[in-house]
Amino acid sequence: MERKNLVIVRGGGDLATGTIARLHRCGLPVLVLEAEHPTAIRRTVAFSEAVFTGEQTVEDLTCRRVDTPAQALELIEQGGLPLLVDPAGDCIAQLRPAVVVDAILAKKNLGTHRDMAPITIALGPGFTAGQDVDAVIETMRGHNLGRVLYEGTAMPNTGVPGVIAGHGADRVIHSPCGGMLRGVKKIGDVVQAGEPIAFVDETPVPAAFTGLLRGLIGDGEVENGLKIADIDPRADEYRNCFTISDKARAISGGVLEALFVLHRRKGMTW
Repeated sequence: MERKNLVIVRGGGDLATGTIARLHRCGLPVLVLEAEHPTAIRRTVAFSEAVFTGEQTVEDLTCRRVDTPAQALELIEQGGLPLLVDPAGDCIAQLRPAVVVDAILAKKNLGTHRDMAPITIALGPGFTAGQDVDAVIETMRGHNLGRVLYEGTAMPNTGVPGVIAGHGADRVIHSPCGGMLRGVKKIGDVVQAGEPIAFVDETPVPAAFTGLLRGLIGDGEVENGLKIADIDPRADEYRNCFTISDKARAISGGVLEALFVLHRRKGMTW
């Protein structure tokens, strides 16, 4: 069972979605693999939400959950974009894709290796280009964002998000404790400093500053310290909550470049 030139993308979070969307728009057949309980906070621009809802539309593309590799290929033949719950990537050996992209962004390698496909690409730290995968895409904001590395590693994760309008680390909110999270605000709301955006059991989770709630994890059980929300100080940037980010687009450009360069280097044909 295979589909010529199939690209399998491991991960469907917001940064992965930028890559998935670009490859699909360029006419490549793409299958998304996700975990059983993805934890994306920018859910309005993450195809991973299809795990819970059955389908997710981001901009002009709709990703649909399927239950088997055969159903995935059928949907691809119809021009669709399938998502399969397969965190271990068990279907990869069965489908024999041309390309595997690790877009899990776990800051470590969760099992992707060069034998998975003729072309292997990974996003961010945790991989060595030329050893674990053929190419690594830089995900750190700055001059090198989106750069393709064919040797070496991406910059290590600092745990500090990029600064926007003077706000950096405080843009990301973590769960103050473990328990059941219940959101009381929704993505796209303008929240005030100190105002609860969610509760974990009975513990309120306040906004660190006044801004636009750009991301909020779905209701359910969370662990202490888990990243659960993202606030943008640019309160008038409502549309940004529902479109692929500049960072995701830069990274996706690097993936597309790497795919074509490696395709040529390896003498592959379309």
